[in-house]
Amino acid sequence: MKNKNTVRIAITKGRIEKYAVDIFQESGIDCQELINKGRKLIFHDSVNNIDFVLVKAIDVLTYVDHGVVDIGIVGKDVLLEQNKNYYEVLDLKMGKCKFAIAALPDTNLNEGYNRKKIATKYPNVARNYFRGKGQDVEIIKIEGSVELAPILGLSDAILDIVETGNTLKENGLVILEEVCDISARVVVNIASMKLKREEILNIISMLQNSVTVKENLIAG
Repeated sequence: MKNKNTVRIAITKGRIEKYAVDIFQESGIDCQELINKGRKLIFHDSVNNIDFVLVKAIDVLTYVDHGVVDIGIVGKDVLLEQNKNYYEVLDLKMGKCKFAIAALPDTNLNEGYNRKKIATKYPNVARNYFRGKGQDVEIIKIEGSVELAPILGLSDAILDIVETGNTLKENGLVILEEVCDISARVVVNIASMKLKREEILNIISMLQNSVTVKENLIAG
């Protein structure tokens, strides 16, 4: 049963969910309900008084912004694309990938006087990136496979998330520029940080310790 001190955490479904469960388990937070979830969407850890809520990535910040959850775990790509109010408190160093500009091999975005067209699922990220370069481009929003856009001549290039680069390679595209690194982040509702400060900081500390242990193991 949720009480005023229960900390509610929204977790992105899918790959980040798996990473998050692992790191919570390593932190000593019970995720058995979440592991054996069936069709449920809300799960409880009675020992640490935490509710877990599974939502789509695009909705995590909406729940955090409106204060119906206290903490959100979501990719940096979502944070960069959406304009919401929150505290970003921790990089979980998991789900690592990057934003990149990609195109057909003979493409030069700095050549010619025509306004270049960029296809992407992340129009705000693309707009901010090219604006920062002082480059005026036309942004074309794509919901499906953005790799098709330059192949079919819809755009000069794309901005997309790249993990291995295999999809780009298989479709004859190459990376022209790397925009920024992406990984899973922990964000906190601004009001919750005041009202449940002790509980939230305790959870963040537990997660930080697990991240540090993982980094030390990787470092050898």
